[in-house]
Amino acid sequence: MADEKNSARGTAGYLLELGMLKRAKRSGWWIAGVKDPESIAEHSFRVGIIGAVLAMMEGADPAKVALMCLFHDTQETRVGDIPHIGRRYLEAASNEKVTADQVSAAHPAVASGVQRVVEEYENGDSLEVVVAHDADKLECLVQAVEYREQGCSIVQNWIDTSLASLKTASAQALAEAALSMSSIEWQQTYLR
Repeated sequence: MADEKNSARGTAGYLLELGMLKRAKRSGWWIAGVKDPESIAEHSFRVGIIGAVLAMMEGADPAKVALMCLFHDTQETRVGDIPHIGRRYLEAASNEKVTADQVSAAHPAVASGVQRVVEEYENGDSLEVVVAHDADKLECLVQAVEYREQGCSIVQNWIDTSLASLKTASAQALAEAALSMSSIEWQQTYLR
């Protein structure tokens, strides 16, 4: 009985910790001059959707990809969102190590399940892993396009590096399409 109560508390604590992702901002955008950048949770939500869509297009498992995408930045509750320039000067613990600490008091099935998802995202080479990484980069590109429309003119580097990182044909095609559209062009289909 005490073990069940403790693992429930540990799991609930993990869920409460992840709530921080709704408040924590993606800090790399501050370098580009974005005054109020998206939160880590907002980024992860769209990465999950993009991942599922890309998986459908590429013939991968959409549920598996979406799951990896949802957990890919959860470690940032502990280490923050370190911009690429900051990584030159800091040695953060691996995402696997941070995740192990985060779920150490959680229900054993939760702990092993979350660790397995993060381990695969960080070290796997399956089509699902490739698609999940593409989803992360494609979301960054799409967000940069939106920030550029809002007047932040120095996001081209984010667009260029994200585009160059894409591995799948589907992600490349979606990136090219997104670059040729406005962020509200989707409405025109329904307003005619």
